[in-house]
Amino acid sequence: MTAPVAAPTSTRSTTVATARPAAPSATAALAGTLPAAAVDAVLRAALLEDAPYGDITSQTLIPADTRATAVLAARVPGVLSGGEVFAAAMKLTDPGAVVELLVADGAAFAAGTALARVSGNARAVLLAERVALNLVQRMSAIATRTAEFVALVDGTGARITDTRKTTPGLRVLERYAVRCGGGANHRFGLSDAVLAKDNHLAVLTGGDPSKLTAVLRDAKARLGHTTHFEVEVDSMDQIGPVLDAGVDTIMLDNFTPAELAAGVALVAGRARVEASGNVNLATVAGIAATGVDVISIGGLTHSVAALDLGLDIDLGPGRDQLRADGTTEQAAGRTTP
Repeated sequence: MTAPVAAPTSTRSTTVATARPAAPSATAALAGTLPAAAVDAVLRAALLEDAPYGDITSQTLIPADTRATAVLAARVPGVLSGGEVFAAAMKLTDPGAVVELLVADGAAFAAGTALARVSGNARAVLLAERVALNLVQRMSAIATRTAEFVALVDGTGARITDTRKTTPGLRVLERYAVRCGGGANHRFGLSDAVLAKDNHLAVLTGGDPSKLTAVLRDAKARLGHTTHFEVEVDSMDQIGPVLDAGVDTIMLDNFTPAELAAGVALVAGRARVEASGNVNLATVAGIAATGVDVISIGGLTHSVAALDLGLDIDLGPGRDQLRADGTTEQAAGRTTP
């Protein structure tokens, strides 16, 4: 028999017992910014992919009325993102599940920290387990990597942002994870702002740089007054003509630190300056020191490795704790709520 996916319930009703909280202002800024409908759509698609006809292993081995408590545990240190996603996954398969979020999104945690606890129907917990882990591990990896970049530019005034280089179908979650790490979001998609890149300019000017100011000015005149207009340049001699068109942001692509500093001086506050390309943990501080306003980094989302988190069945005090990977460890006096 196919295990049903129950109708979702709001994760706002889950009990939150936060350990090692993020700064109150950061936590408040994140609250309510992950759309429940988008989370539900991702979870339903993922569960349909993973268990289109139910979980035959659990249906065969686990009696239908068995209850279980499981702990989301950190194997390594990091920054949490996706607590609400974890709760929503568990409640999607069992609306009666009780989920405690023990660490807030955006908070740093040490290895061994209990991040969340779920109590509910055992089959339902096991059905949601892999989907919940996959998403929270990826989101927390993004938040952790973002926090590393943000720490390296602290005090410079530069803002760390993501790009559109996200996993198809997961952009809303990955963008939220960047915010959990202290970063900011670039345009969400192609519909949100104008960003003219090298290929756009090549088509637009026909390879004639003397046309650049006029064609950009004409394009900007056709936009609504609230639409942001950004242009990417890859050489110093493009900055003047682009500035003369009155754009809002100039992206300096693959500039050296010396060229970035010169570009910032040339722009002289007439537009926002964004640096992009060749940004990593070794180079970001030097890039920020040039005075740019924004540093966009595709690597925040496109190349992170999942953070090592696990879901452990909690058997109570004095007994071995069964991990999802089949190994055991002493439960260390944890109690089942």
